[in-house]
Amino acid sequence: MAKSKNHTTHNQSRKWHRNGIKKPKTHRYESLKGVDPKFLRNMRFAKKHNKKGLKKMQANNAK
Repeated sequence: MAKSKNHTTHNQSRKWHRNGIKKPKTHRYESLKGVDPKFLRNMRFAKKHNKKGLKKMQANNAK
C-alpha cells in the first residue's frame, strides 16, 4: 500500500488573497493584562506624579 499524503498548501494562498490579507487592527491602548504587577504599580505612581508636575508647569506658564 502506498503512503498517504501528509501535508499540502496547494490553493491556500489563493483562498487567503480572495478576501485580502489584512493587517491586524491596532488599538490605542493595549491591554495591560498579564503585565508584571510591580511594573504596573510603579506606572500608576508615575502617572499620578506626572499630573502634579503638569499643574506646576501650567501655573508657571500662566504668569
